[in-house]
Amino acid sequence: MPDTARPAAPAPAAAAHVLVVDDDADLLRLLTMRLQAAGHRVTAVDSAEAALAAVALERPQLVLSDVRLPGRDGLALFDELRRSHPALPVILLTAHGTIPDAVEATARGVFSYLTKPFDGKELADKVRQALALSAPPAESPAGAAGAWRAAIVSRSARMAELLGEARMVARSDASVLIRGESGTGKELLAQAIHRASPRAEQPFVAVNCGAIPEALLESELFGHVKGAFTGAIAHHRGLFQAAHGGSLFLDEIGDMPPALQVKLLRVLQERTVRPVGAREPVPVDVRILSATHRDLDAALADGSFREDLYYRLNVVTLHLPPLAERREDIPLLANHFLVRLAKKYGKRVNGFAPEALKLLSTAPWPGNVRQLHNVVEQVSALATGALIPLALVERALRVPSVEVLTYAEARQRFERDYLIGLLKMTDGHVADAARLADRNRTEFYRLLQKHGLTPGAFRGESPSGDTGGEPLSPIGDA
Repeated sequence: MPDTARPAAPAPAAAAHVLVVDDDADLLRLLTMRLQAAGHRVTAVDSAEAALAAVALERPQLVLSDVRLPGRDGLALFDELRRSHPALPVILLTAHGTIPDAVEATARGVFSYLTKPFDGKELADKVRQALALSAPPAESPAGAAGAWRAAIVSRSARMAELLGEARMVARSDASVLIRGESGTGKELLAQAIHRASPRAEQPFVAVNCGAIPEALLESELFGHVKGAFTGAIAHHRGLFQAAHGGSLFLDEIGDMPPALQVKLLRVLQERTVRPVGAREPVPVDVRILSATHRDLDAALADGSFREDLYYRLNVVTLHLPPLAERREDIPLLANHFLVRLAKKYGKRVNGFAPEALKLLSTAPWPGNVRQLHNVVEQVSALATGALIPLALVERALRVPSVEVLTYAEARQRFERDYLIGLLKMTDGHVADAARLADRNRTEFYRLLQKHGLTPGAFRGESPSGDTGGEPLSPIGDA
């Protein structure tokens, strides 16, 4: 066997590139045949020196090396690769006599090892796992054909099937109900459906029905006219009118109050909205996309969600799988987030250590993609080297994931929540709320204006019998 890299037969462009290192010509030939049969492109060499030259010439995605090699052995090869290419996964082939060395190397960062004679299925499984962990950062699907779903990072068969259904239903004007656990990316899927639809050039408007106080939700959705209630100092277009011609995404629709469900049903039936305080309805043309993590069947059974509204919204149902059911996407997502977050924090981070990526791929992820993003943000903010180490990922997973905010953002959020609490406590009476806050009324009014809060919206019933207020910023699902 020559000691220079010799590429095997051509493979499809999408095939993974595997470097195989063994001085046993028969075993090298067998490994090459098996890997090629699995669709991989193989470079076969018979020494550590030739392997280093091959890696320098054309970096593979995985190295499969025997422990015992002439000259520099497989462990020394791993050490050298770890120094120069720390994110490159290595699988060691070992005879029984060198198992302790392979176990020790695994503790130092080798992805895994196989004992000779190895089972073909075990080889295929370990190669597939290692290649999943060495996935490059995600790129947007090429060309206009993939632009509609560019924000959804995935290569799993489960997601491919879901996206196929989503694109098919996008061409119609049917209402779509997206089901899935919190943090799975329901709003991203809704945006993708909008971009693939004939309404793509028109507005996409999102509102989280569970994040807006009930007293404000009607005004937020349908708008209000000047003088409709105390504090309504100008006409306000609701989100239905803002989305005219496009799509309106109603997130957490299962949290909508029963009284608003009746009004929403009327809007869907009549294709008109009546702003709070208005006498005449306003025509609207919107496509409704909605989402929930709640069990709507149970909500129907206990009467907290209207059956007629359910069937209006649920013309087509799409189920977003939890992250634990699409684990092959985890390395892709983690690297995708890392690229963006490293820029945010000004860090020169190249990727994850193989053992760190392995841990991410096997973690339970009850918070789904949102939790993964938060963990990657934590390790990005704390990274000190070019590679995210295992210890940093372990630390982030032990600590409950929290949303990372700047001090200014956290202060802004606290201030707004504090003001809402005071207005609720005082039934919208500014003098009482300002007294509790130890602020004069002028300053208190400025704070309310800064956060878009209307005192009249917190007074139960307005003189006209309507409730409402100035709009709050809609909050979408991550």
